[in-house]
Order: sequence, then C-alpha cells, then structure tokens
Amino acid sequence: MTGRGAIAIEPMDGAAAVRAQDAFRLVYAEAFAGPPYHETGDGVAAAFRRFPVQAGDHGFRAALARAGDGAPIGMAYGRPLPPDAVWWDELTEPVPDAMRREDGRRTFGLMELAVRGPWRGQGVARGLHTALLDGIGAERVLLNVHPENRAATAAYRAWGYRKVGETRPGGGAADLHDVMLLDLPGPA
Repeated sequence: MTGRGAIAIEPMDGAAAVRAQDAFRLVYAEAFAGPPYHETGDGVAAAFRRFPVQAGDHGFRAALARAGDGAPIGMAYGRPLPPDAVWWDELTEPVPDAMRREDGRRTFGLMELAVRGPWRGQGVARGLHTALLDGIGAERVLLNVHPENRAATAAYRAWGYRKVGETRPGGGAADLHDVMLLDLPGPA
C-alpha cells in the first residue's frame, strides 16, 4: 500500500457489522455512485434498510478496512447460501442441478465488496476478500459483478473466479451481471 499509513482490516460478525453500519454505508454509497452502477441516495437507503436483516442471517460475515486515521475505505460482506437459495434461479440460463445444489454450507455468497476510489489498486480489495473468506469452511464462493466493471472482473479472475452464467439481480429490471464462482481448496 502506498504512503497513506497503515490500513487495518477488521473481520466482523453480523452484530459488529450492524454497529459499524454507517461505515459500510459510506463506502457503499461512494464506491457505487459512479458508472456502471449509478447508485442513488434512494438505492443506498434501500440497501441499508436490508443490511440489518442480512447481517442477522446465519453465517453472515463482514470485513471493514480503515485507513490509519480510522476513516472507512473498503468493505465486504456475505453469507452462506441456504438450501432454498434463489440466487441460482435468477440466472438467465439454467445450470446443472449438481452446480445449484445448496445445503447451507456449500456456497458462500459474496454480496458486496467495495473500495473507495482513492484506495483502489493498493491491495485493499484483496485484503478484504481474504479476511472475509478466512475459515468459512465452504466449498466455493459465488458473486455477481457488473461486466462493465472491468477492474473488479479482472481482479476476480486473477483470484481464481470463473464466469458460470449471467443474471439480473433482484429480478428483471437490473442490468445484466456476470455470475462468477470460485472453488476453494478442500481441507488439508
């Protein structure tokens, strides 16, 4: 990382993430304000009305990165997909039953990963990703990424993710997103 001072990444459970909700909101609002997301104030408000409920889900995990002065600079969060997960149902083309099988532990859904502009390209996203996934015990990680976010897509590919389909998150009104999957190493 550059001369901005030490960057600390704090793994959190759901309760801690809710207590730090304002920091998550700040990162989310700034990181997704520009293209290709163009997140509005109403969209941010809606996302953070859902946040406490999501944080209460079984297995929810989060990670928050802060600069040396304590300012939030990046965040990530997700949870294991439950057996009745709809994530696979939202793909534009069906995938094999063996891929979509969920048991509440098999797949960790990476819901959000974002870094504020001035801190991008310094390894913060990688650090958040590593902290979030440390010890999750899942076989794989699933995420959606906007295909026009080339930097994020390139990072995910460099970390071992592969595209397995496309989706319109939350229904038909959203932009088409790539669905990417990362197979995690098995137990030693």
